[in-house]
This record gives sequence, structure tokens and C-alpha cells, in this order.
Amino acid sequence: MPSRNSPPLNTVKGMDMKLTLNNGITMPALGLGVFQSAPEKTTAAVEAALAAGYRHIDTAAAYGNEREVGEGIRNSGLDRPEVFIETKVWVSDYGHAETLHAWDKATGKLGVDYLDLLILHQPAPDRFEKTIAAYKALERLLADGRVRAIGVSNFMPHHLEQLLATTEIVPAVNQIELHPYFTQPDVQAADTEHGILTQAWSPIGGITFYPGWGEDRRNVMEDPTITSIGQTHGKSPAQVMLRWHLQQGRSAIPKSTNPARIAENFDVFDFELSADELAAVDALDTGVRNGPDPDEAREERFAMVIPEA
Repeated sequence: MPSRNSPPLNTVKGMDMKLTLNNGITMPALGLGVFQSAPEKTTAAVEAALAAGYRHIDTAAAYGNEREVGEGIRNSGLDRPEVFIETKVWVSDYGHAETLHAWDKATGKLGVDYLDLLILHQPAPDRFEKTIAAYKALERLLADGRVRAIGVSNFMPHHLEQLLATTEIVPAVNQIELHPYFTQPDVQAADTEHGILTQAWSPIGGITFYPGWGEDRRNVMEDPTITSIGQTHGKSPAQVMLRWHLQQGRSAIPKSTNPARIAENFDVFDFELSADELAAVDALDTGVRNGPDPDEAREERFAMVIPEA
């Protein structure tokens, strides 16, 4: 069983960075995210990413595009072990038997017989007993070899403490909202304390300017500090932010369906930010969450039915 305080280790191989999870599995630090990628655009996006050099794809049952992710991977011509596949169990499939069946649904849609990383999508604090049962199902899938690593998403420090008190395996990954305007240092510290890798969703701040998320959102892509650093290195704001994540030991999963943007987001292994530049990006944190609050009880989440494979 992984130690509860052994930190993830970083290694660099060629033009890609790999992170060693707390169970010894290596994972490409940079992956393609497909949140809000329409199914009809997802297959081509995955193909473009794999052609550009990505070897890590992050999806979720709730995104409704696992089938298209699998199709894109198959179309790439890459062998299954060459691509690290990460997906998430939605809360309506929490519970021991339900989560075991969620694995069936995910692998059926993806067209694979194992997953590299399977994580719980939300803590569901109002039904945390189902969350615990779901995580114990992940432990069973890990023991059976049906997944190579397990983890969580959107877990705050108190959720982690509750989980660790009643389960055996320390999560390998905690995927959280994390970008220069919202860095969640308390969650990062808790992850580090327990040897959990922090993975950033919305790593380039997309959640700060997605339509429909409210008014008065500042677009981090237009932040003068980040644009100035980018000009120094001849890089885009997105590339600066992704490099910031990687140099601080995090995984990041930027989302795009634009082939040029997908390739640009992967072109971050040929420059390095200085300590002062990293600190300048850190200083942009507002402490304001832009995505959903993980502690908010939302009954409607449990009404969402994840279709069969």
C-alpha cells in the first residue's frame, strides 16, 4: 500500500514529462481534456492530440464522449499501452456495486479492457457514505488489475481526511480546479502531505471565461503579468500557464478541439520559467472559486443517468 506521505516524483523523458504516482505507475504530466467537447468533435480532437505527441487523455462518464475518445485512440494507430486513459465515475453511479458496473460502462464505451486511472468525479458530501462505497469499489478494481491507479476529483482537505479514515488505498491523484486566479494552496498542501498528485482542471483558466458561468469574470488569458512573461519567452499565455503547472510538479489537462491550439498547448517543453516568474504567477491568486463548490449539496446530480455501453 502506498505510504500516506510519500510525494510523487517527477522525471523528464525527451520532450514529455512523466510523473510517478504513489503506486509507482508513471503518467504523462500533460494530457488532453475533453470537458465540454461535443461528441462529434471529440474523436478528431483526440486524434490531433495524439498526432501532436500527447499520450494522456482525460474524459469522464458525465461528459458523454467516452465512446468518441476511444474511437480517436483507435484511429491514431497507437497501441493501447502507449496511451494513458483517465476517466471518472459520476455520482449517480456511486455505491459499491454501482461503481463496479460504472467500470463496465466506461471500458465498454472506450473499447478497452483496463483503465490507467479511474477517479471519483465529486465528493458528494451529502451522501458521503456512497462516496466511500464507491471508492472501496475502486480499490477492488485496482486489486483485480482492471485499473492501474485510482483517485478522486474536487476533494477538499476535509473530504480527503474522511476518505483516508475509512479506506485502505491512498488516492494517486486529486483533480481540482486550479489556474493562476485560483490555486487552492490548502488543497495542494493536503495532497502533498498524503503523497497525492494534484492535477489541474481548467489549467489555463477556461472556467474564468466560459459563457454561462456568470458575469464579471476576468479572462486569465489576457492577464498582463502572464502575457508579459509569454512575450519574454516567445510563448502564448496558455503555454506560460501550462509550464507553470509542470514546473511546480502538477499534472494539467488543457481542453481544446482546435488542432492548432492542441499542438500549441503541447509545445511547452523547450523553455523554463524563472523563480521570479513562477512567483509572479503564484501572486495572481484571488482565492475565488469559479467552478462548482464541492461542498454544495446538489440533488440534481444524482438524477443524471449514465447510459449503458
